[in-house]
Amino acid sequence: MIIPKLHYISQGNSPKEHLENIQKACTSGIELVQLPLINDASDKKMLKFAQEAREITAHFQTRLIIRDHYKIAKEIKADGVHLGQTDASPTLVRKNLYTWQMIGATANMLQECEALLENEVDYICLGPFRETTTDNNVSPALGLNGYTAIIEILNTKTPIIGFGGITLEDVIAILETGINGLAVSGEITRNFDNIRTFNQLLNASSTEEQRYTF
Repeated sequence: MIIPKLHYISQGNSPKEHLENIQKACTSGIELVQLPLINDASDKKMLKFAQEAREITAHFQTRLIIRDHYKIAKEIKADGVHLGQTDASPTLVRKNLYTWQMIGATANMLQECEALLENEVDYICLGPFRETTTDNNVSPALGLNGYTAIIEILNTKTPIIGFGGITLEDVIAILETGINGLAVSGEITRNFDNIRTFNQLLNASSTEEQRYTF
């Protein structure tokens, strides 16, 4: 399973705004959207919101990952689910999904990454890279040193995706730590043209790798 290198974590103050931003991200060439559902909405509203996001992403052949709500992810046939640190275990979720759906999960420490790899997740979002106001999570920021230390010990083929306040200026230095891709919200929502630049920077690094792999 090939995991896109750039994930857009959709943002908006209402479902309508999220959907508008997802449409813009898809139009600008994003390959994967992660949709955080609004937890205080009813199940029916969340399902409708997720279905509308699915319609947009399907039109552009963009992958859609639903945050936390794996039953909704299964019902709308999303491409997968993303689990936070306090969600159900990937092993349990796997039993409730279609075999082709992917599972990603968030980690902040080495031990969490190791546990997720044992549970055979398809990718890990590791972070936050820096403190952000958008994430309610109070996990400590890892920075370049944290990324380097964890990636070296893990030495895994499972894609590790960096997240948390990442800007275009950070990309090259982050990739040098061994991180495989990025999950970005604010820097993309501010300017959807940044998707193209992120993709160029991320793909330049993979051609570089191919060139030096003998």
